[in-house]
Amino acid sequence: MKIVKDLRNKNRKNKMIILIMTLMAVGMALVCLFVGSSNMSLADCLEALVKTGTPANVRIIWNIRIPRVLAAIIAGAGLSVSGLIMQTTLNNSMASPSTLGVSNAAVFGANLSIIAFAGGILSTGNNLANYTVGANPYATSVMAFLFSTLSILLILGLCRVRSFSPNVVVLAGIAIGSVWTAATTVLQFYATDVGISAAVIWNFGDLGRATYRTDGIMFVFVALGMVCFMLLSWKYNALLSGEATAKSMGINVDLLRFFSLLLSSVITAVCVSFLGIIGFVGIICPHVTKRLLGQNHRVSIPVSALSGSLLLLIADTLSRSMGNGSALPVGAITSLLGAPFFIAVIFSKKENSRC
Repeated sequence: MKIVKDLRNKNRKNKMIILIMTLMAVGMALVCLFVGSSNMSLADCLEALVKTGTPANVRIIWNIRIPRVLAAIIAGAGLSVSGLIMQTTLNNSMASPSTLGVSNAAVFGANLSIIAFAGGILSTGNNLANYTVGANPYATSVMAFLFSTLSILLILGLCRVRSFSPNVVVLAGIAIGSVWTAATTVLQFYATDVGISAAVIWNFGDLGRATYRTDGIMFVFVALGMVCFMLLSWKYNALLSGEATAKSMGINVDLLRFFSLLLSSVITAVCVSFLGIIGFVGIICPHVTKRLLGQNHRVSIPVSALSGSLLLLIADTLSRSMGNGSALPVGAITSLLGAPFFIAVIFSKKENSRC
């Protein structure tokens, strides 16, 4: 009876945490929707939300702020869940969506598109007016996604030789990521002033470039990934007990690791290709989730998604509140929030006991 009572209490606690996280995410989304540099009052925002305000205010709410809020919710959830799955499959608490060099490859692809093709040295020279005509944001996103996917397949292909040992995956990701970073540096060295300026600006994680179309594309990938991860949640729970235990239950650990890393990396690649580099979401949120709810993936996956959305909404609100008329890159805010947390996790007693 005590075991049943404890289980009921735990389920009640989990449901309460999920409800609180959902309400906090919804509340933060509303706050984020009403914060900006246009100096609109709360009444103006509400009128624009129901499309009874001035045309300018309606455009700001419906064409700028709502796509931005949706991007924060979708990308935050995708990056956070991807980090959770990577940490489980690699058995590494420091794993994140950047572990496989996905972000580094995306940066190189975007830089290649901007500097060499979409308004760079091959088409516009050093003329800013020509750049604004020639630049194609979708071409940049496609190039970033293609190189991210290429990096994923290359790393996973190399790891097939060692049967997907978690340490091999991490080391291969670091090595390949360094190659992409070096290639980006060489590319920027030969760029024009305009090309390198545009490339550096793209590197900043920015939700302001989100549109309904990009939100829709991200939503499809993140939603499908979430469904797949939830269906495999019992296998992730078994993997926490060790590979031997998982294999004894009939789980193909190598295939599970390959599919999980590929899918989580593709989700990351899609988000990064549209929004730029947004760091630490995939580290902070999974750790917070596991501290609150433990390692049961049936619960930690949705809660991790909610915490990722909440963190990115908070970061976006801060970025627009601190910009003095212009929004700071949200990637800088997440890094400022994430770096102290990352250090705290490294030096925590629990982590030290594992070293």
